[in-house]
Amino acid sequence: MQMNPSEIASFLNELCDLAQIETMSWFRKSVDIENKLNGGFDPVTQADKAAEQVIRDRILERFSNHGVLGEEYGSINPDAQYQWIIDPIDGTRAFISGLPTWGTLIGLYKAGKPYAGIMHQPFTDERYVCDSEASVLVYKDEVLVLETSQVQNLSEAILMTTTPALFGKDEFERYNRVEAACKLPRYGTDCYAYCLLASGHVDLVIEAGLNAYDIAALIPIVERAGGVFTNWQGESASGGGQVLVAANHELHAAALEMLSC
Repeated sequence: MQMNPSEIASFLNELCDLAQIETMSWFRKSVDIENKLNGGFDPVTQADKAAEQVIRDRILERFSNHGVLGEEYGSINPDAQYQWIIDPIDGTRAFISGLPTWGTLIGLYKAGKPYAGIMHQPFTDERYVCDSEASVLVYKDEVLVLETSQVQNLSEAILMTTTPALFGKDEFERYNRVEAACKLPRYGTDCYAYCLLASGHVDLVIEAGLNAYDIAALIPIVERAGGVFTNWQGESASGGGQVLVAANHELHAAALEMLSC
């Protein structure tokens, strides 16, 4: 694949346009909900499945030798140099609750490393896009270059996580140390939290138990905006698991020290 940054951004937006037709057909309407877990609740809807299918079909129509990994339909061509990683509705719990804090995530990995990505919230039509060179928010025909905050002290930081229920007992104890040191914790925003961090509104995001499709699109968006995106050991988080995302290196180091104790 040889695409310049503007072509990458254009294709990511094209994919989101296709997915938007499917997701918005069901948002805040009666929708069938399946539970993917025997114990617990992990919902999936026809909107998730339809959106992923149209994204996959278009990618493989244009790039038949590329790999695709999606939450609902698994992996194709896993050894390909370019991998498109899809979460058609990140935040399905929010989606079925009528909350506009879900988003469509499409990431592109090159040789196993995050390369480009988009988070699109169709209800508000906010698009957070990284085209491999810069991260921007496109909203109401305006383009805003994203830049993370300069908050360096935990005592001044706003921290977000989807829910403390993500964490096991030991993980929660470590997470809670960081939360207690921060100015303000907030819960429940799924992929939106990472984009708010890239925009400079949030300073830390800490989560656990994630899959690659939950974060593949978000890593380049955060990093090109100036943020730091790792696991709890300070290593690559591209495969999922525990994640620590900070607005800058100083704040990341302070949170990492508490998480690793």
